[in-house]
Amino acid sequence: MLTQEYDVIVVGAGHAGCEAAAAAANLGSKVLLITMNMNTIAQMSCNPAMGGVAKGQIVREVDALGGQSGIITDKTMIQFRMLNRSKGPAMWSPRAQSDRMRFAEEWRLTLEGISNVDFWQEAVTGLLVEGDVCVGVRTQLGIEFRSKTVVLTNGTFLNGLIHIGEKNFGGGRAAESKSTGITEQLRELGFETGRMKTGTPPRVDGRTLDYSKMEEQPGDENPSKFSYLDTPTLAKQRPCYITYTNDKVHEILRTGFEKSPMFQGRIKGLGPRYCPSVEDKINRFADKDRHQIFVEPEGWSTVEVYVNGFSSSLPEDVQYNALRQIAGFENAKMFRPGYAIEYDFFPPTQLHLTLETKPVRNLYFAGQINGTTGYEEAACQGLMAGINAHQRVRDLEPFILRRSEAYIGVLIDDLVNKGTDEPYRMFTSRAEHRILLRQDNADLRLTPLAHKLGLASDERMARVEQKRQQTADVLEYLTKKPVEPGEINGMLEELGSAPISEKTRAVNLLRRPQIDLPDLQRALPELNQYLQTYGAEALEQASIHVKYETYIEKENQQAQRMGEMEDLRIVGKLDYKAMPALSHEAREKLLRIQPETIGQASRISGISPADISVLMVYLGK
Repeated sequence: MLTQEYDVIVVGAGHAGCEAAAAAANLGSKVLLITMNMNTIAQMSCNPAMGGVAKGQIVREVDALGGQSGIITDKTMIQFRMLNRSKGPAMWSPRAQSDRMRFAEEWRLTLEGISNVDFWQEAVTGLLVEGDVCVGVRTQLGIEFRSKTVVLTNGTFLNGLIHIGEKNFGGGRAAESKSTGITEQLRELGFETGRMKTGTPPRVDGRTLDYSKMEEQPGDENPSKFSYLDTPTLAKQRPCYITYTNDKVHEILRTGFEKSPMFQGRIKGLGPRYCPSVEDKINRFADKDRHQIFVEPEGWSTVEVYVNGFSSSLPEDVQYNALRQIAGFENAKMFRPGYAIEYDFFPPTQLHLTLETKPVRNLYFAGQINGTTGYEEAACQGLMAGINAHQRVRDLEPFILRRSEAYIGVLIDDLVNKGTDEPYRMFTSRAEHRILLRQDNADLRLTPLAHKLGLASDERMARVEQKRQQTADVLEYLTKKPVEPGEINGMLEELGSAPISEKTRAVNLLRRPQIDLPDLQRALPELNQYLQTYGAEALEQASIHVKYETYIEKENQQAQRMGEMEDLRIVGKLDYKAMPALSHEAREKLLRIQPETIGQASRISGISPADISVLMVYLGK
């Protein structure tokens, strides 16, 4: 093991590292996963949950591609909710509350069950680079592991600095050491680097909380799941709770502002815009007299509770005294205070769309090292980096998802072409084709691609083909099924929809906004008897297709037009300085990013349509 050459070395065993190791190994590469602590593999460092708005779509895409995060979430969740059900299907987003300890345990057992994965517990302090090619890593003990490719997934550990009030100390996570050496070496190799920050709230003893003073937030009555496989269905659920801060809480928090590392300028890194600390919220939104707090259990058996919405780096006594002024927290005992953490990241414009770095070949970055935030964003990057590292080892075509194919494609395209100066978080609004990129059809979109790679199993592919065929059958039936006025008008009037005066097809009724497929099944026994032979997923697909057919077709046409630009490849490195017709900003951005297609060039911030026209003329010559 100490002397063999691996196909892929993955540094870091967080969500990105785990997916990278599993993907490369399941494709057939020999993988070494190196982590500083084998007991914290796939640790949920922050909130004990997976999914959410846009993030849930990503988890389903990871699953459709043959990744593991969806399966493990299904096996370990304690609550499931489908968010945004009152909106259109493009906005439906699955979210699961997880058992934090079981989630990490299940990930470790999954990785240990993959024969192609070896493990090594130690800190990596440097890379082995020969010329401009990465050929392995060097550990703290001075051991050199050689490999054909390396994937860095260091999370918040690169020169991590934890802040609590006026105190700060090195660390990559609470009670865990920081990682040093890698940033310094990469900087010497020509990489640009920066600092970001994130934070986490206090954890409290659930036995000391009064839940009767809070609003209960139960899971869905009929919980769904993330994986398209036969993972367990959640039979029982644990509720979460909602409470609120108040003026007294805010008053106590303000007494700590003079010791705040954020307000006093001791924190230099940029934090997440959409997940601010509680002190930041009461400072920026001084007109608000309260802020929502989500009280989230960390598992089935533990009494530890995550105080979502109370992220803080104020002194621990200020946090504690403020917490006890929240309704239901009057007698709360704190397990540990919240803290902020600063860490190194590398602006992702230094990456190819495969997540391979431009300055050093065979080196891949995934996760927070690229400036992203969130387990889901990290997991999908790890999956893509693991796939592409394997493809490079086998001298196969790179695997790149387009913006019209997946939220994963949107995320990576945004990072590589636009970069980020604050922790990047996925939202549905970032995807221009979101009606195509729904959580319900991730398998139809992506499993055929993954099956061709060899990552998605034959079982997965068979399920996709069955779902596609059943959906087509249901659509055909609804298109042909005649409905008489006497059969349906009673129900139409009941639902506030205009009655029909002559025979029509069932599909025409389903197009009405007031009518859903279960309504037709209730009113039409013959239709109901036929549809009962089909799976729920196929019925949902058919219903969505009927109701949103016009929008889906329009987005498909837009995606096709964009796809034509993606097919116009830019071969080799062009001398953009020699194109005076380009704007100065365009020459600068194109030189730095070196886009691989006209489509990619068109999405770089600062590149105008006129610049693209100039580029097209130049390439035409």
